[in-house]
Amino acid sequence: MRQLPTTDHHTALADSRFSSLLGPKSWAALPMAVRQRFGHRLSDGASVVYQGKVVEMRFSRVGWALAQLARLVGGPLPYDGTCLNQPAVVAVTEDCVGRGQFWVRQYGRACGFPQVIHSSKRFAGPTGIEEYVGSGIGMALRVSADVSGLYFHSDHYFLQLGRWKLRLPPWLRPGALTIAHKDLGRARFLFSLTLHSRLFGELIRQDAIFQDR
Repeated sequence: MRQLPTTDHHTALADSRFSSLLGPKSWAALPMAVRQRFGHRLSDGASVVYQGKVVEMRFSRVGWALAQLARLVGGPLPYDGTCLNQPAVVAVTEDCVGRGQFWVRQYGRACGFPQVIHSSKRFAGPTGIEEYVGSGIGMALRVSADVSGLYFHSDHYFLQLGRWKLRLPPWLRPGALTIAHKDLGRARFLFSLTLHSRLFGELIRQDAIFQDR
């Protein structure tokens, strides 16, 4: 597993967006490798691409049904268990217009085209950061950290219609989503997605390991 070359020539600039969300103490507690990945901003719309492998993939019955239903709005959740042990690619591109980041995650499957998930992180909203997954659907995130890595937790979900944001009521929320970025040493990190429901427990769990250049 290796980090692929960036798609464009770029300059890495100091980036305080994530450190500002955490505060100096929590930011300083992170592993140096995590601070390096999230403490630099790519200029001129350049991209950085990481290559890895899916090492854990599981669904409950409710989680699988929810993932299939989510395909109607662009497929923001992993939906195919055959991506286990298949290649994974994550590309992060600076959004020069929206002053955020575009994230593209590609997961190989046992057959057919890989699943591609698009999202956009914007440093806005009541929590300071939001993620948009398409069809006007987004979620506000809370960011936390510990000595192993960085965590993004869903605070609430919303539907954006033009300038208006409508917060989704509890009965329309798919569950509590947590994205973890944990440093594994040797220039490796774990990207973990977990969707949990108060009523049904764990719905979806996906882990992938990526390698720095």
